[in-house]
Amino acid sequence: MVTFVSANAATVNVVNYTNEQAYTPVYGQTLPPVGYVNFCARNAVECRSARPVSKARTSFSLTPKRWSELKQINLFVNTQVVPVSDQELYNVPEHWGYPAGAGDCEDYVLLKKRYLEGLGFPAEALLITVVLDEAGDGHAVLTARTDAGDYILDNRRDAIRRWSDTRYQFLKRQSQKDPQIWMALTNKERRRSTSVISGGS
Repeated sequence: MVTFVSANAATVNVVNYTNEQAYTPVYGQTLPPVGYVNFCARNAVECRSARPVSKARTSFSLTPKRWSELKQINLFVNTQVVPVSDQELYNVPEHWGYPAGAGDCEDYVLLKKRYLEGLGFPAEALLITVVLDEAGDGHAVLTARTDAGDYILDNRRDAIRRWSDTRYQFLKRQSQKDPQIWMALTNKERRRSTSVISGGS
C-alpha cells in the first residue's frame, strides 16, 4: 500500500492506493522504439544517464509546487506545438525530435521532458512511454514517476491523469536506470521493437 496524492493547484488530498494501482507494472527488458534509437544516434548526449545508478532519483515528491509545474509545462507545450504527423513534416513514417512549432506525439514528450528537467525534475523520473490508444494506434506519452504513483502527460489532454485512469494499453517505457534501456509494460512486449506511428498524434 502506498500513500497516493490527488492534487490540484492549491491543495493536496491524500488517498490510499495499492502499488498495482499506483504504478505501471514492469515485465522485464524489451527493445526500444526504432524512432528513439535513431534519435539517440543523432543526439547522443540527450540519451545518456543523468547520474550514476547509485545516485539515481527514480521518483520525486508530488508537492503542490511540483504538481503546478507539471500542469504548466503540459499545458504550455500542448498549446505551443501544432500536431502534425512525421509523414507530413519529414516525409518519413517516424522521426523523433524536438518540435519547432509542430510535431508528432513523441516530439511533445521530448520537449516536456527537456523543460521539466530544466526545472529540476530528475530525468530518471520522467520516462518516455509507448502506448496503444483507444483505437489501437501507437502513441507516446510522458510518465512522471512520483512518490504517489505514475502520472501521464499527454498532448491529447491538458489534464494530467493517473496512468490507470487512462484508457491506454501500456506497452513499454524507458528504464529509470538507463534511458537507452527500455522496459516492457506487458508480457507480449518483451524483446520487441516497435514504432510510434499515428496520424498527427
